[in-house]
Amino acid sequence: MKLFPRLMLWLVLACSASASAESLRLVANTWPPFNDVNLLNNGLSSDLVITALKRAGYASSYFQVPWARVLHGLQVADYDIVVSAWFDQERATYGVFSEPYLVNRIRFLRRKGSDLQFRALSDLGDNSIAVVRGYSYQAEFDAAPQLLKVPVVDFAMGARMLAAGRVQLTLEDELVARHYFQYELRGLEEQLEFLPTPLSENGLHILVRSSHPHAQEIVDGFDKAMQAMREDGTYAKIYAAHGFAAAQGASGSSGQDPGEIED
Repeated sequence: MKLFPRLMLWLVLACSASASAESLRLVANTWPPFNDVNLLNNGLSSDLVITALKRAGYASSYFQVPWARVLHGLQVADYDIVVSAWFDQERATYGVFSEPYLVNRIRFLRRKGSDLQFRALSDLGDNSIAVVRGYSYQAEFDAAPQLLKVPVVDFAMGARMLAAGRVQLTLEDELVARHYFQYELRGLEEQLEFLPTPLSENGLHILVRSSHPHAQEIVDGFDKAMQAMREDGTYAKIYAAHGFAAAQGASGSSGQDPGEIED
């Protein structure tokens, strides 16, 4: 009879070890610098998430598909974890959100030397603002009919128009913009600057499918590992490896929910 408690303990430990040893299927859509198979370790978000999960004891594989397939795949258990997701009540019905592991910060940019300021939408007046066609930046901004919005095909076009004086402002997620300045818009950042007050901020989370038998356990382990990474400097090192200063590590994304960007 004394063997029974030992057997039960062994089964509990074995089940726990099996859960941690499982290879989780991670999925994201193309969203540089956060998720992109062409970037270092599949992008900044992917690098942070995979590192944290590994510390929590989970192996993983990474898949990159259009956003519609990301969410559908999670719901039908083709994938286990969405790497980058903003909180949404509907998504919470079929997935478990982690704590935010970074913050997507959308900020206006102006030409250096300009005295334009932003604290409220009323400050924008009749200044022309380059906006990417089809983007959702922030509900109040998107719905404001009085703003002079100039549609462009992408942030690069808007930034070039801003530098040329054809518009007075443009806006983008801070890290997305900085990624452009490292590559396609190299050198242009010397002519432009961010306004200090963000238009909006959104926490970026992982989303684990609720149907996974260890969903909450995975989230708890991830959150704990991510906090440890912040404390021991790993978080800042990963940011630096992707070309961003550590000071930006707690904040950062496109004017779109990652769920609106497709391959």
